[in-house]
Amino acid sequence: MKKIFKSIILVTAILLSTVCCSQKKDDVVTVRLNEVTHSVFYAPLYIAIEKDFFKDEGLEIELTNGGGADKVMTSLLSGGADIGLMGVEATIYVVNEGKKDSPKVFAQLTKRDGSFLVSRKEEPDFKWENLEGKTIIAGRTGGVPAMTFEYVVNKHGLINGKNVTLNNDIAFNMMGPSFESGVGDYTTLFEPTASDYQSAGKGFIVASVGEESGEIPYTAFTAMDSYLSKNETTVKKFVRAMYKAIKYLSTANETEVAEKIKDQFPSTPVTSLANAIRNYKKIDAWTTDMTMSEKALDNLQNVMINAGELKEKVTLDKIAESKFSRDGYKEIYE
Repeated sequence: MKKIFKSIILVTAILLSTVCCSQKKDDVVTVRLNEVTHSVFYAPLYIAIEKDFFKDEGLEIELTNGGGADKVMTSLLSGGADIGLMGVEATIYVVNEGKKDSPKVFAQLTKRDGSFLVSRKEEPDFKWENLEGKTIIAGRTGGVPAMTFEYVVNKHGLINGKNVTLNNDIAFNMMGPSFESGVGDYTTLFEPTASDYQSAGKGFIVASVGEESGEIPYTAFTAMDSYLSKNETTVKKFVRAMYKAIKYLSTANETEVAEKIKDQFPSTPVTSLANAIRNYKKIDAWTTDMTMSEKALDNLQNVMINAGELKEKVTLDKIAESKFSRDGYKEIYE
C-alpha cells in the first residue's frame, strides 16, 4: 500500500511539474520584432535581449532584419511583424494615406542620425565643404538617412546635381560593399560597420551626420493601432524592458556594454563594438525619455520637406501613442 501511495505521489508530482512547466511556457509572450538594420545604433535593444530584461518581463523577442524602413513597414502592415523598429518617416507616409488602422510610434529609441561619413582618405581637418564636386553614397531616396544627409549638405551650400552628387540608388545594406568596390568618394555608414571599415583600412570616419543635423526622432518602435489596443500589457512590458536597458547603458562603460552584446555581432571585435558605443555616446544618440516630442517631430518634417518628400505636416497625435513611454519613464526613473 505504501508503495502504491508513493507511486501515486510520484506520478502526481511529475504531472504537476509538467503542468507548471507548460503553464510557465504558455505565460511567455512572443513578440515578432522587425528591425530596419542590425547596428550598434540600437544597442539598448540588444542589451534588453542579452541581459534578459525582456525575459524578466515574460517576453520572448523574435528578431528579424528588414533591411530598410520600407520593408519593415511592409512587414508591419501585412501582419508579418508585431513591432517595427524603423525611421518615423515611414509612419508619416502611411498615416498621410489615411488608413483606418494606422501605425503608431509608441517609443522613440534614437534622437539623431546614427550614420558617420566615411572617406577613402584620412581627413583630420575635415569640413563639410570638402564634399564639393564629390560623389557620396547617401542612402535610399525617401529614407531618413538620405534626407538627413541632404539637409546637412544643403546647410553648407552644397546642392545635389549642382556642386555635389548624392548617390541614392544603392540599397541600405549594399552601401558599404559598393563603397568598398570603388563606388563614390564617400559613403555614410552606421556602426559597427563604420568602425570595422576604419580598423580594416577600408575607409576613415571623418564626421558624424547626426551631430551636424541636430535632434530629430530618428528611429522608433512602431506598431499598428489595433495591436497596441489589444496588447497593452505586452507593450507596457516591452517598454519597461527597454527603459531598463537604456538606464543600464547610461551608467555602464563601453567595454562592459560591448561584452554584453558581442553575441549580437559575432564577427565584430569587442574593441570595435566598444569604440562604436563610445562614438554614439559622444554624439548623444540615444533617448532617456522615449516619448517623442512635437518639436523633434517638426524638425524631422522640415528635413523631409527640404528633401521634397513631404508636402503636408502631420501632428504628433496622428502618428504617436505616448502613454506607454510616459508611464514607463515614470516607473523606471521616478
